[in-house]
Amino acid sequence: MPDCSSIQKSLAWCQGRPQYAGIRRRLYFTARANILSWPTLGKDANGRVLSAAYDGEFVLAADKEWLYIDIIPDKSQLTSEAQGEYPAQSQLNKLVAFHPGIGIDAAAAAAWFNNNETVFLVEDMGGNTRVVGHKDYPIKVTVSQDGGQGITGSAGTTITVEASDDVPAPFYHYAGFFSTGDGQAAMYATEATPNTFTQI
Repeated sequence: MPDCSSIQKSLAWCQGRPQYAGIRRRLYFTARANILSWPTLGKDANGRVLSAAYDGEFVLAADKEWLYIDIIPDKSQLTSEAQGEYPAQSQLNKLVAFHPGIGIDAAAAAAWFNNNETVFLVEDMGGNTRVVGHKDYPIKVTVSQDGGQGITGSAGTTITVEASDDVPAPFYHYAGFFSTGDGQAAMYATEATPNTFTQI
């Protein structure tokens, strides 16, 4: 007989505690095919998720690294919503990232994203790193470009990501270093202090 006791916990809130909205100006990404092993989400014997934070780290192939995209935070957003039907509901995580370039590099990136399932690391304004993309579920990336209108128009490239997951954009609390397209980026995390990207 399975143990069906509740795994739910109280959800507290400290009055006056700020919750800053939005995401920071640099995203990191790599093709899912580059990832040799994934961190894991804790689950009980019934397959119920016990935490929204990954345990462990991403391990990439030896010649691969996390690349970056600079975005306009005011025009970018990370959201999550339920999908499916009871008792098989999951989360659909959505990332909209607006890059202000429409040049040859942005156009080449669009062609690349169109045919590669890609995993993204997103840092929120509270310093938490969130993962958009899953090792088993589909990851859909679409790209659009807008040249803008007139001298005051806004031109740019919009990258939209839709990725199913067990929880809203899992937290990635890894203490260490990982290789990026601009050198080494450090991610520091403890239970008391959320991780942040620090260029070195």
